[in-house]
Amino acid sequence: MNDADKKLKFNEPWILQRADPYVVKADDGWYYFTASVPAYDRIVLRRAKSLYELATAEEHTIWTKHDVGEMGNHIWAPEMHFVQGKWYIYFGAGSAEDKWAERPYILECQGMDPINDEWIELGKPVRAKDDEFSFEAFSLDATVFENKGKWYYVWAEKVGVGKQISNLYIAEMSSPHELKTVQVLLTTPDYDWERIGFWVDEGPAVIKRNGKIFLTFSSSATGPEYCMGMLVADENSDLLDPKSWDKSRYPVLESDPDKKIFGPGHNSFTQDLEGNDILVFHARTESEIVGDPLYNPNRHAMLMPIKWDEKGYPVFSFDNVYE
Repeated sequence: MNDADKKLKFNEPWILQRADPYVVKADDGWYYFTASVPAYDRIVLRRAKSLYELATAEEHTIWTKHDVGEMGNHIWAPEMHFVQGKWYIYFGAGSAEDKWAERPYILECQGMDPINDEWIELGKPVRAKDDEFSFEAFSLDATVFENKGKWYYVWAEKVGVGKQISNLYIAEMSSPHELKTVQVLLTTPDYDWERIGFWVDEGPAVIKRNGKIFLTFSSSATGPEYCMGMLVADENSDLLDPKSWDKSRYPVLESDPDKKIFGPGHNSFTQDLEGNDILVFHARTESEIVGDPLYNPNRHAMLMPIKWDEKGYPVFSFDNVYE
């Protein structure tokens, strides 16, 4: 095992006060880290040659919220993806005048150096011609993934009245910033563990292994009740057919008071230097939260090695360590 990997500690704070953590390993070997910052006012990037070194890597602000209008508040859950030859950041933002007018937006890097090259705003994703619904209401947490030469866009959007319900939707992409197909509902909060505080499915993330596509998501309010569920589809199935996806009946990861880990969720996936699969997630270390959980800064980025069971499914456990 690589010396840097040996230094990693799991299921404890790795990068403090960084929620919705996203890690991508570029083809040139650099790891990049981004996340929501407590002020919700900017997008930051770190770069290092290992996961261990990301924890102390210099943090760079590559974009700052607007003073007026769209993209002016609640800058949430950035993800950096390399799509069709360029780097893109997908993120959510409210307006300066209405922080709850959350919508998805896209930045495009004008070179191959995400830290130092210019990022330009592409605005909201362009929805399909026949799609009258996507991005009309509170929507955020977009992720993208490729399968069989096609790119897909998955995001959370609220529907209904009152507190509203946050569902997950999927569409095929025609370009990194345009959707080819109308939205398809992937999951709505069906179960009790998705309905604590708020009825929420959000924070999708994808890992492909063993001929399957595993799509994790996070549910309920952002305190200790926050937890992870999972959808799975065969890589050869029609991913725009909801029946292609099976949903976990129970959370695949939830709070463990004995280990002092509360509200695990909004994860991403990466690999260590040896190619072992790693879950990147945020969680709290206290069950009692001061103030509104959304504005309490103590959601910390953590790491977990992923185990794989005899069926080829991922096993998420706070007992997972390197063997």
